[in-house]
Amino acid sequence: MKVNVAFIVKSSVLWVLLFLCPLKLSDGVDVIQPTYAKSPALNTKSQHTNVAVAANFIKPMQQLKAQFERETAYKIRVSYGASGKLFAQIVNGAPFDVFLSADQVKPDELIKRGKASAKGRFTYAQGTLILWSSKASVVNNSADVLRNNEFRKVALANPKFAPYGQAAVDVLKHLTILKQTKPKWVMGESISQTYQFVATGNADIGFISFSQKPEHGSYWLIPEDFYKPIKQDAVLLENADKNAAALAFFEFLKSNEAKNIIQSHHYKVD
Repeated sequence: MKVNVAFIVKSSVLWVLLFLCPLKLSDGVDVIQPTYAKSPALNTKSQHTNVAVAANFIKPMQQLKAQFERETAYKIRVSYGASGKLFAQIVNGAPFDVFLSADQVKPDELIKRGKASAKGRFTYAQGTLILWSSKASVVNNSADVLRNNEFRKVALANPKFAPYGQAAVDVLKHLTILKQTKPKWVMGESISQTYQFVATGNADIGFISFSQKPEHGSYWLIPEDFYKPIKQDAVLLENADKNAAALAFFEFLKSNEAKNIIQSHHYKVD
C-alpha cells in the first residue's frame, strides 16, 4: 500500500497552524478574552474567592459579581457589613481574600498590620452622601428639615464603624446643629441598616449613600464640601496571592467595564 507522504505533511502543518493561531470569528475578528479572565483554571475546575464589601456598595457589587461570573469560570462569595466590623473580622482571621472598604483608613491599618498588601491597592469608588425621606415633600433638596428641627428621628450609621456615619456627623457640624439633633439620632450598625430605619418609618429622615436611594421619597444631595471625601479603597488580603479568582476579580474592578457599572450607581471613579 502506497502512503501519500505529501498529504500527511500538509495535514500535519494544518493542525499545527490551527493550534498556534488565535481562533477567529466568522467575520475574521479575533476572539480576545479580557486579562482578568485568562487563567489555566478557566477551563478546569471553577474556583471561588471570598470578598468583604462595605454595606453602602451592595447594589453595584451585586451587578459586578454577576458580570464577573458571566465572563469567567470563577465564583464570588460576598459578605456585606460596616467597614469597621469587617475590619475587625479580618484582623481576627476571617478568611477573606479581597476587602472593599468604605474608606482609606482601614485598608491603611490592615497594610500596617501585615494583613493586606500595599501592592495594587487603589481607590475603586468615591461615594456621595444624601439626606433621604421615604415620603415625598419632606426633604425638598435642602437642609431646611434639619435646621428647622421638623422631624421626629434622624438615622445615621454609627460613625465608629461606618465612614458614611462619620460623613453625616461632618455635615451636622458644618450646619452647626450637631448638639440640637443628637437627642433624635437613631444609629445603625451600617449604612444598610440606616436605610432600613428610614424605609420602615422608624426614622423620618436619614443619611444614606446616593447609590441606595430608591425612586420614591424625597432627598437632599448634600454639597461635597460639607464632609470629607468618601474615598473607598480596595486591597488584596494576605492570602490572596494564592487565589487566582481573587486576583482576577481585583483586576476586573480596574476595568472600564467595572468602572461603568460603578458610575451608574452614583459613584465617582478615577
